[in-house]
Amino acid sequence: MARLVVLGGGVAGHTTATFAAKWLGSDHEVVVVTPNAKWNWIPSNIWVGVGQMKKEDVTFDLAPVYAKAGIDYRQAKAVSLNPEGSQSSDKPFVTIEYTSADKAGQTENIEYDYIVNATGPKLNFGATPGLGEGSQLGEHTVSVCTADHAVHASEKLNEAIEKMKGGTRQKFLIGTGHGMCTCQGAAFEYIFNIEHELRKAGVRDMADMKWISNESFLGDFGMGGLHMKVGGYVVSSKLFAESLFAERDVDWLIGAHTSKVEAGKVEYELLDGSTGEEEFDFAMLIPPFAGVGLKAYNKAGEDITDTVFAPNGFMKVDADYTPKPYEEWKASDWPRTYQNPTYKNMFAAGIAFAPPHLISKPMKSPNGTPINPTPPRTGMPSGIIGKAVAHSVCDMITKGENAHLHEASMAEMGAACVASAGKGLFDGTAAAMTVYPVVPDFEKYPGTGRDTDYTFGEIGLAGHWIKHILHYLFIYKAKLNPGWTLIPE
Repeated sequence: MARLVVLGGGVAGHTTATFAAKWLGSDHEVVVVTPNAKWNWIPSNIWVGVGQMKKEDVTFDLAPVYAKAGIDYRQAKAVSLNPEGSQSSDKPFVTIEYTSADKAGQTENIEYDYIVNATGPKLNFGATPGLGEGSQLGEHTVSVCTADHAVHASEKLNEAIEKMKGGTRQKFLIGTGHGMCTCQGAAFEYIFNIEHELRKAGVRDMADMKWISNESFLGDFGMGGLHMKVGGYVVSSKLFAESLFAERDVDWLIGAHTSKVEAGKVEYELLDGSTGEEEFDFAMLIPPFAGVGLKAYNKAGEDITDTVFAPNGFMKVDADYTPKPYEEWKASDWPRTYQNPTYKNMFAAGIAFAPPHLISKPMKSPNGTPINPTPPRTGMPSGIIGKAVAHSVCDMITKGENAHLHEASMAEMGAACVASAGKGLFDGTAAAMTVYPVVPDFEKYPGTGRDTDYTFGEIGLAGHWIKHILHYLFIYKAKLNPGWTLIPE
């Protein structure tokens, strides 16, 4: 009997573990190690953050779902990897520390035959002074990165609305809290959902709204922007985004590295090297992401973290990490199988894998400060990668360690994104977009890097209905309800 250990129970880890358990059956063992007791459909945290959904609408308990699937569930966080075993055993193992109330703080070594790192990101609030400490949110801003954060954000938004109803003008500052953030899309959704709620509450005229982002242009989204078909015409995401911001009367400040956060104020540096300050009454700033901080040791107990992980803490996989100028970047640099090059029984999926380089063009201020989005790897790509990795591991277990590995390159993968711009059965809107491929391939698609026949977008009520339906569909799937395998990632 082989044992697969999956670290993480988010989109990538949950997908990997549930498909592996289905395909392997009771002949082999699947273990999930995740510090969380609940699964969270993170895209809908946006709606929790404006009071349109409750925490219970976007989460569910993992234990009964994993029990149903025959998965050994450990509520714990992974601390370190020993891929060569120890001096007393050749069996590789992972050291975990329990987070459940009954075992909190206890550690255990779990041996494995195969392991998938799907730990997701550390929310690195501490990278910006005043934004937070370590992975903890600070007191000056709110967040929608977790369901609990979103509940807190909703409470603070209600307080701001009450102040406006009482005649006090409020300034909203939404965007990225560091020069190297990703997840601009979540902040994009949140600012327009707030704008929508303020109009519904009749206080939009009492609000000043501003977007602050490390993107060099509106509509970059960490993908270098895109050209898409809209109404039969090919338009840039820059034009698409600028039109929406202008239509909703939302100001913007781009190419900005948020360097410090204080009560009611942020300091920033722009791509031209200039600095400034922006005041706020309500702010939601996405933190940068980092690896969760796993360590790795060889058989002798020596630290090999730098061999297994990139400097940012994400796991190295079958990508080309050779440093080279932007002009020499290729789609083929991106990983295909997500197998670690040093240890063939080790894979990474979702945010946990180390990208070979940015997707957006790298930018620096004259002061040497990097100000550019880092690559998005959330949502649909995470699920697709998780399923491909599950396929590969299952084949290695059942057909032998030299089995053909399944591939899911982001440079050959399309993705659909539905970005909410306000929730409402009859007045909601969302931008529904597809992009193919996620990582542009300028050799195959000269000029835009993408196939404009498969890269298109529309904004309107239909998009909102699609996003609303997808919310229920993906939670249904994640609960492993009948027919769950038929719902695509």
